[in-house]
Amino acid sequence: MSDQVPEPLFPEDAVSGSDTIPAPRPWIVLQNVHEVETWIDTYNRELQAVVWRNKLNTVNAGQGICFALELGGEIYLHTTPEGQILLDVSEEAAWANPVLSAATGVAVPPGTVWVLPPDTLTQLILGLSGLIATSQFVLRHEYRIGKGNRIQF
Repeated sequence: MSDQVPEPLFPEDAVSGSDTIPAPRPWIVLQNVHEVETWIDTYNRELQAVVWRNKLNTVNAGQGICFALELGGEIYLHTTPEGQILLDVSEEAAWANPVLSAATGVAVPPGTVWVLPPDTLTQLILGLSGLIATSQFVLRHEYRIGKGNRIQF
């Protein structure tokens, strides 16, 4: 039997304070796979804490992150329960499509929404890292699929 106190589900600073989304954060360029994997793990924990703090239902809610790019536009990233990666690339960020394709090995889709396999997340973040200005949590996002169609989480 251990006298150790179990680690809380979320750190104290992640669950205390206001119930709002943290402000956009300046991006620090990630240089290698280890830094990207550390960022993914940290981002995932922090997003879970923000969702928990805001008492959101996580089923079909579209939580994720928005990357504001240095040269304009935004890319919204969400992972599905099945592990797929959804990217919604704004018209202003369409210039980044060749980078997204090169980083993930996936052809540019006809619309603005990319559906990527789970094993491309590390390469995606590493490929985008030098293009990102800020990142911000998103608690609800509708993904545009063709004209008039939306994936609503």
